[in-house]
Amino acid sequence: MDNGSCCLIEGDPISKVMPPLLTLAFVLGALGNGIALCGFCFHMKTWKPSTIYLFNLAVADFLLMICLPLRTDYYLRHRHWAFEDIPCRLVLFMLAMNRAGSIVFLTVVAMDRYFKVVHPHHGVNTISNQTAAAIVCVLWTLVILGTVYLLMESHLCVQEKVLSCESFIMESANGWHDIMFQLEFFLPLVIILFCSFKVIWSLRQRQQLARQTRMKRATRFIMVVAAVFITCYLPSVLARLYFLWTVPSSACDPSVHVALHVTLSFTYLNSMLDPLVYYFSSPSFPKFYTKLKICTLRSKRPGLSKTRRSEEMPIPNLCRKSCIDVPDNFQRPSDVC
Repeated sequence: MDNGSCCLIEGDPISKVMPPLLTLAFVLGALGNGIALCGFCFHMKTWKPSTIYLFNLAVADFLLMICLPLRTDYYLRHRHWAFEDIPCRLVLFMLAMNRAGSIVFLTVVAMDRYFKVVHPHHGVNTISNQTAAAIVCVLWTLVILGTVYLLMESHLCVQEKVLSCESFIMESANGWHDIMFQLEFFLPLVIILFCSFKVIWSLRQRQQLARQTRMKRATRFIMVVAAVFITCYLPSVLARLYFLWTVPSSACDPSVHVALHVTLSFTYLNSMLDPLVYYFSSPSFPKFYTKLKICTLRSKRPGLSKTRRSEEMPIPNLCRKSCIDVPDNFQRPSDVC
């Protein structure tokens, strides 16, 4: 990367704003997606294509989360990269790959719900788990091929003894990187909005079904998917488009830099909010979280009186029963529209 492509900002407000945002995203995102992965891996009795898509969404989000501590350290050091060139490439590649993977699988989840609600008799709804797994492999391959360019060149930039590690060149357009950044937002946006509109319209047309719990759940689910996607990705896309339209006057404008970095952190918040998608995807997830909470609270209250314990089920049995009951109810055929 050319040394002139990294700008030093007076006072470096980015280093004051970013660490709290990334720390919040890491703590809540790693916790939420970690719990979701535990639910998938240890409490999932029946797997379906929709389950496979949600599982891969959780994997992409979790892998993105584990990269955030290094970026947080980078901002705490006032955007000085303390490691070598290869770790810089790997971190930027992992962030871009898993951000794209999260977008792709969020879109696939919306499309899966669209076919189940709007076209319940379509052949897509009868594909096997093996076919869904093959689709997932193809999607991951495309995501990797679309972001592997970040591994091909150095992203380090030396400016007055400060070594920065940035994927975006801040004095001009970035070619393929900017194309991918815009494409991976606008194409899924069109698909998600179309699926959301069709699902809501279809349910409104079938008034007798619109009152059913499953149909209401489908509406909430698709609206959550659209809201999470737009909230997390639209600000960074608008910030980058503004930068591209105003280059070169905004090349080293502090306010533009802060806006771009902060809105990029919103894309990481998507991985923190995706557990909401799992929560609304099926009634099994609220049951799982509730039982997990009960077991946690019970384990933290060992001093209950013997009289109260005699009136209730023994604590070990309650927690054991709660955890054993989850596989039987975690994913029933009627849970997903």
